[in-house]
Amino acid sequence: MKINRASAIARAFSGTAFVLVAACSSPQVVPPPPPPVAQRPAPAPPPPPAAAFKDWRDAPQTPGDWRYEQRNEGGVARYGSSTATLFALACNRASGTVSLIRTGTSSVSLPMSIATTSEIRALSAEPASQTQLAATVRAQDAVLDAMAFSRGRFAVEVNGLPTLYLPAWAEVGRVIEDCRRR
Repeated sequence: MKINRASAIARAFSGTAFVLVAACSSPQVVPPPPPPVAQRPAPAPPPPPAAAFKDWRDAPQTPGDWRYEQRNEGGVARYGSSTATLFALACNRASGTVSLIRTGTSSVSLPMSIATTSEIRALSAEPASQTQLAATVRAQDAVLDAMAFSRGRFAVEVNGLPTLYLPAWAEVGRVIEDCRRR
């Protein structure tokens, strides 16, 4: 049997190449599985929600409507439901004053604050009856104009009572004008 020298070299080379290729590749090493994750403590509860609004003008309007009533001593505008008044403006023509009346009880004077888009005014609410507190201002007082012309609403705050966010509807201005006409 005559072996062709070229064929023998080719076989030797291919065998060597096979050995070299086999030597270059190493067995596939599978990485070990990751260690088990330690149980983390439950996250802390979220902080309590911030106030729903940052400005009193963003607060939702107090539910209710204004109702106007003409009386001999001057007009009255009442805000609330048909069965309960939360706030009222009452004109007293004889004295030239307007009373800002907040439903609530107290045996002592309480601070009342009126916030409008143009001013914030501190007043003193005096017990007017068993269920009402009243602050009285002159009919010409600028806080009344500020309430009537406040952009959309004004706020009435009395210590110890929920703040009222009231719409600046025409009834407010009507009471003021009633008192300014003498």
